Amino acid sequence: MDINQQIESPFILKVSFNKLLEKYEEFLESDNKAVVENAKQILEIANTNPVLKDGFSDLSVFEKQEENIAIILRDTFNPLLTHNEIKAAVVPFYDHVFSCSERLKTIIRNAGDNFRLKVMDTPIEQTYILACTIILKDCYGYDLNFKRPFLYEIPDVKGITRYYKILYNVDFMEILPRPNAPKITEKDYEELLDNFDNLELWKEKFPPNSYDFKGFVISNIFDVTDDQSISNIKSSLISENKRQDENFMQNFYEIFRSLFGFRNIEVGFSIYNEEDNAFERVNGAGIKSFLLNKEDKIVCEDALCSWSYKKLLEDNSYFSISDVDHFYNKSQGKSPHLSALHLQGFKSAILAPIANETGLMGVLEIVSKEPKLLNSINAIKLVDIMPYIVSAVERSKSEEENLIEAIIQKECTSIHPSVHWKFVQKAKTFIKTEYETGESPTFGKIVFENVYPLYGQVDVKGSSNARNEATQKDLSLQLNLAEKILTKAIKNRSLPIFEQIKFQVSEYYNSLKTDFKVDSEHEITVFLRDEVKPVFDLIAKTHSDLIEDVEDYLNKIDKDLSVIYFYRKHYDDTVKLINTNMSSLIDEKQLEAQAMYPHFFERFKTDGVEHNMYIGESITKQDSFNVIYLYNLRLWQLQVMCEMENYYYQNQHEYPISLDVASMVLVFNQPLSIRFRMDEKRFDVDGTYNARYEVVKKRVDKAFIKGTEERITEKGKLTIVYSQKEDEDEYKRYIGFLQSKNILDKDLEVLELEDLQGVTGLKALRVSILYHNKNDNKNFYTYNDLMDTIKS
Repeated sequence: MDINQQIESPFILKVSFNKLLEKYEEFLESDNKAVVENAKQILEIANTNPVLKDGFSDLSVFEKQEENIAIILRDTFNPLLTHNEIKAAVVPFYDHVFSCSERLKTIIRNAGDNFRLKVMDTPIEQTYILACTIILKDCYGYDLNFKRPFLYEIPDVKGITRYYKILYNVDFMEILPRPNAPKITEKDYEELLDNFDNLELWKEKFPPNSYDFKGFVISNIFDVTDDQSISNIKSSLISENKRQDENFMQNFYEIFRSLFGFRNIEVGFSIYNEEDNAFERVNGAGIKSFLLNKEDKIVCEDALCSWSYKKLLEDNSYFSISDVDHFYNKSQGKSPHLSALHLQGFKSAILAPIANETGLMGVLEIVSKEPKLLNSINAIKLVDIMPYIVSAVERSKSEEENLIEAIIQKECTSIHPSVHWKFVQKAKTFIKTEYETGESPTFGKIVFENVYPLYGQVDVKGSSNARNEATQKDLSLQLNLAEKILTKAIKNRSLPIFEQIKFQVSEYYNSLKTDFKVDSEHEITVFLRDEVKPVFDLIAKTHSDLIEDVEDYLNKIDKDLSVIYFYRKHYDDTVKLINTNMSSLIDEKQLEAQAMYPHFFERFKTDGVEHNMYIGESITKQDSFNVIYLYNLRLWQLQVMCEMENYYYQNQHEYPISLDVASMVLVFNQPLSIRFRMDEKRFDVDGTYNARYEVVKKRVDKAFIKGTEERITEKGKLTIVYSQKEDEDEYKRYIGFLQSKNILDKDLEVLELEDLQGVTGLKALRVSILYHNKNDNKNFYTYNDLMDTIKS
């Protein structure tokens, strides 16, 4: 088999011992007779077998000339060192070993029958380019210094991966250009400098088989498992998204197994929470903690004995347990960390603190199910890797703190992306001022001027009445149960206190139906908790026949609220689901609106979902605003409000109770300014005149139609509140468009509103929303149609 048929290379490869034989020709002039005689013997073999000097590419020659090649390489592979040195004579660029030391033979044999020696991380295209750089240096004098570590990855007899570094001796090779080889110029060289990855360019300058390579290479090989394991640990620890990577811990196990030289070890971590003085589990795919076992969090005193507590938390030093069972028995099972390890079947362990100058951050846990495998002797290997683990944990801790702050900001004090640039701008100014003056500056005022406001809400209709009704039902149920128990207790044993409590129960029960007030819920709850319950505790002790009744009563009581929380829970859960689903929908739709034109958006959960939007030049930071974008956003808002109502009623059957919603939009046609209020961590309108807008927002949904007792918002209808005639005309155009799309009905009303405190002259457009029912052939429904369909 010809070598050159197996690979693509700029070389025509020939194995030749010519350069080595030239050395032996020099030895003929030596004064040492032994050296001369040895040289004569080797040269005699070469002269008798000219193929060894002229070169060959047929691999079968190795077998035919095996004995002669062994004699020629006898000095290169010193028999006295063959069991210690790791050395090989190889065909370059092909990974073919034709002679090696006994130690290398043993290493390859232990790796298994299917193992083939191959240099790590050397793609075929890089091998070609490497060959070209050798030509550049050897034939043209351009030294590109293309040096990188070459490694073999070889499993040992235990299956542990070991790493071997290769140093090549290239004294015995020669390279000559063939007639078809293009001559490399300075311009070619400069072009190649910036095109390392352009294989086609390299092939153009160095076509395949355009140079003769004669010789061989000596590989001097060294076991660098410890160094490579440390390097691998560093690489693993700096990788992104380690916690989400399912393979991270498995790869980490393999690295530690290589470092310690044992297969039977596992690695775990636990994080130290200084505030609670507790160990916590690391949230990540496949990351275990053997100290915590199945727990998510354990106070340090409950996880360690006093001695190990001092070692880890106070001294910040590691310790080993070479025989877990021995020390577990010696401590009579009273040492928490020994008990945890023993329970999981581990026989030896090393616990190492992950600590910096500020103190403990976590614990590295290395465990094995083999006794004495881990001990204080091999624990010293941790000295070289702990600094990298400490750095990784510091970085991870910082990233987690940043993530926590980001979540808090998003969920609690969110700054919308559309205005984030302004905060960044002010923060940079803050830092610059602090740096230049050395004083603590104030954060600059953040104001956006001349922006157009849009406001809308999808509100639970009659939410106060619905909650009051649920409260009355819960309290009536509990009072009724209490009265029945007291009646039975009085029959068995009449005590004045029973009579008095029963009287109060009856009074409260009747008042719920006739005189339910704002403070009734609190007053009755306190009575049931502070007066009825103690009496029932006494009844349970003195009336054995009423124990089950009392237990049934107590089982119906919510432990946190001390009252029956059944109907109110259904109400609260329904409102929570409405808010969650409506918020998710508008958040999703907002992404589409932002893509049309950036604008500020915020929403609030109340008994429904409210939202504010502001659009204008000052928010976008670009000279691109056009009033068309405002009109577009207004039309988008109406469509989304209708879609939210549709989504709600289509899924109403999934809610615990049936509630109605009503939608409203407030139109304000004058631009205003908004300012970020640092104390409240939110945007608000700026200036006295603009404050009128906020006043209208707070009061308008409770407004009545002029001359009536009818609220302006109504279930099944979209209400648009405005004050200017041009607003009416604009929104009538939008309504007409949505009517043509079967989103709104044809029953448009133009209404006047009763004056509000400090606000006069408001009007409203009100129109029915058409609802789409997926389970029917008719596509669009009025509210009444929809209700009839749901009930049928």
